[in-house]
Amino acid sequence: MKAPITVSITGAAGQIGYALLTRIASGSMFGPDQPVNLRLIEIEPAMGALEGTVMELDDCAFPLLNEIVPTCDLAEGFRGSDWALLVGSVPRKAGMERADLLGINGKIFTGQGQAIAANAASGVRTLVVGNPCNTNCLIAMNNAGGIPNDQFFAMTRLDENRAKSQLAAKAGVHNSVVTNLCIWGNHSATQYPDFTNARIDGKLVTDVIGDRAWLEGEFISTVQQRGAAIIKARGQSSAASAANGVVDTVRSLTTPTPEGDWTSVAVCSDGSYGIPVGLIASMPIRSNGTSWEVVQGVGLDEFSRAKVDASVAELSEEREAVKDLIPS
Repeated sequence: MKAPITVSITGAAGQIGYALLTRIASGSMFGPDQPVNLRLIEIEPAMGALEGTVMELDDCAFPLLNEIVPTCDLAEGFRGSDWALLVGSVPRKAGMERADLLGINGKIFTGQGQAIAANAASGVRTLVVGNPCNTNCLIAMNNAGGIPNDQFFAMTRLDENRAKSQLAAKAGVHNSVVTNLCIWGNHSATQYPDFTNARIDGKLVTDVIGDRAWLEGEFISTVQQRGAAIIKARGQSSAASAANGVVDTVRSLTTPTPEGDWTSVAVCSDGSYGIPVGLIASMPIRSNGTSWEVVQGVGLDEFSRAKVDASVAELSEEREAVKDLIPS
């Protein structure tokens, strides 16, 4: 049996955390032969709920679940962590501006970045899920001195999955035949689900779906607003699909990307595609199972370029809004 992987999850008793933990413990994330240690992090008022979550994990008797450590202490929660999944964040409330949310969550992710640097394994990889995830990731990364920037990620895989589902439904095919779909920019209402480079059964989406007006209009807006639509329909935000996006992201970073394909994840920009260096922006990524790279040479027509630029501009504005939380 392999040595266990230690996974730290913040917001572990929340909706996404609750949906995510059984996926990790059952082997969906790291495979059917990889034991895991779970370090479950919550705020003090949620420790009772976390205790119940731990009871349920115990009652599942997962063969791969080696150890569970519930805690509200960040140092203990990130101790020896190989993967840090930062799921918990303060949700946006009525009357709250995006800048307010950035300020509140920014302070949380400052502390988490520092705790990861001080306590986690040197090779720890951090995936930020809590929104606004791109800029929360930016803050955590810049406060985690000594941890390389290429070990920080923000999740846009949920958006990719949503986009693939919409294209498949429109084309009358299974979502598994939709490839080369990239989400560009910010995980927000400005994100750009790039249909111009996506393929269905190897053919360009624009050759399969002739309705360009739908692609440029309803398709994009549906993906951008899908989270709000789910809240309206079920009274709560996405949980199972978000947890699934976390699993998909980690698996895509730890297993080789299929030949010729790519996936979406927000990473620290090296200047590719004109995206300012240091921003956490979603781009097309390819992995060999150990390391990752930005896929180069993906064409952006005039329509796409404008969409990408608008989302990147928003990321720059967010970085400016939290500049006091980023060490110089």
